Amino acid sequence: MTRLLIRACRREPVERTPIWLMRQAGRYMSVYRAVRERHGFLQMVKQPDVAAEVTLQPIEAFGMDAAIIFADILPPLEGLGLQLTFEKGEGPVIHNPIRVPADIAALRPYEPEAVSGYTLEALRIVRAALPETTALFGFSGAPFTLASYAIEGGGSREYRRTKIMMYRDPASWQTLMTKLTDLVVAYLIAQVQAGADVVQIFDSWAGALSPGDFAEYVLPYVQRAVAETRAATGVPIVYFGTDMNGMLPLLRATGADVLGLDWRIRLADGWAQYGYDVAVQGNLDPTTLHAPWPEIERRAKAILDQAAGRPGHIFNVGHGIITETPEEHVARLVEFVQNYRYAGEA
Repeated sequence: MTRLLIRACRREPVERTPIWLMRQAGRYMSVYRAVRERHGFLQMVKQPDVAAEVTLQPIEAFGMDAAIIFADILPPLEGLGLQLTFEKGEGPVIHNPIRVPADIAALRPYEPEAVSGYTLEALRIVRAALPETTALFGFSGAPFTLASYAIEGGGSREYRRTKIMMYRDPASWQTLMTKLTDLVVAYLIAQVQAGADVVQIFDSWAGALSPGDFAEYVLPYVQRAVAETRAATGVPIVYFGTDMNGMLPLLRATGADVLGLDWRIRLADGWAQYGYDVAVQGNLDPTTLHAPWPEIERRAKAILDQAAGRPGHIFNVGHGIITETPEEHVARLVEFVQNYRYAGEA
């Protein structure tokens, strides 16, 4: 039996629109907060039983059509020799950021089982516990987003150091992006082998680029990550970034099976730019989940109607769920989407 969400990824006929939500396992859930009181964030990621417990919490509570493994895009960088901590009020910090060519040369090869074995074990636990009909997502940061964190040493508003390396030292940029693409491919393949049946590549910061810079400095590496992961696994691949609506035709060239949309563009308009031969994922503004239920329902219905009954739509928020989102609203949204039928259906 092929799972509903996997059929949607492949644009096969489905009886309804599948739904999952980015950051569906997280701080808005009281059961998550109870676990978080006992563990630091990286401790949760690196203890397979805890990561599996948190992954399963929203499935048990709300019954989404897919689980996404509780992990983070940055810990794999530790395998290259980068020193990562999560600081209260500051977020992720890389204490030995990449600044000169010698830093790139010193990066170690990434070995999935040795570096990320805790996430792979969590995947195995979750796959065994999930309902047979529920898909399981693995994921990785995209090469550019990983490079941005590694170079900046954390989050950034301007990505100045990252762009300066791109422009002034293209040879170093190519070497770094090649190494990070190798990491992404190896990590995604290992996750599929551990039980993931769909994977998502998060390019969280690529929206900081112009379309021209994305095409020149980033797109070739995403294309390689997608092509090599698909050749090795055959599973559907989702590519997602925010603030990228000015370069949608370029995203079509990534080769991903499913392309994400954030809430800054109508789903119908974004899908038309991508072309209807790819699936789309999106795109409710996550802040909408704080609105009264009738407003949430109205906006969710508008998104579903824009899909116009075409195969290949996966309902999601256009970014991660926000802290303090009412759990009742998440429950009602999942129920509404799973029970909705496009008005034009027979």
